[in-house]
Amino acid sequence: MPKVKALINIENVVASATLNQKVDLNAVVKGYPGVEYRPEQFPGLVFRLKRPKTATLIFNSGKMVCTGAKSEKEARRAVMKVIKELKKGGIIIISKPELKIQNIVASASLGGMIDLEKAAYNLGKTMYEPEQFPGLIYRMDEPKVVILLFASGKLVCTGAKKEQDVYDAVHKLHEILEEKELIFYE
Repeated sequence: MPKVKALINIENVVASATLNQKVDLNAVVKGYPGVEYRPEQFPGLVFRLKRPKTATLIFNSGKMVCTGAKSEKEARRAVMKVIKELKKGGIIIISKPELKIQNIVASASLGGMIDLEKAAYNLGKTMYEPEQFPGLIYRMDEPKVVILLFASGKLVCTGAKKEQDVYDAVHKLHEILEEKELIFYE
């Protein structure tokens, strides 16, 4: 058990959904003048919600990508709300969407200073080029995530498919850093 509790924050959850049907994006624009749709620049329509604060891309293939959610539950809620709004606007949607979490990005603070030089040497599966980027890139196998570590003890975890993976990865890394004496507390 690490000496200091890590503070972990889920920053963004990206989810994809499939409606298994075509969607007439021009009809969506007519029903919702607030959406962004410039087909000459990008083939998708951007449907923004205030609560939960998310942006959902909708493509005419019926595929959707929701970004900006702060939890898996919030991503699901956002997609369902967009579908409800589409139905309200007269878009006929037959089936329930197939939703899949694609990526979870989280930030964390371990409460100590990390010796990145030593960590690069001791962790394995790392990339550290301080002239190019101030953080150490660490690829964890289980759970399968990528963690950017900074000397300040702050880190960014990306690539998780479940929120629990974020907590497990940060906790596991924190223990490894303490075990190998790569983190120092004031």
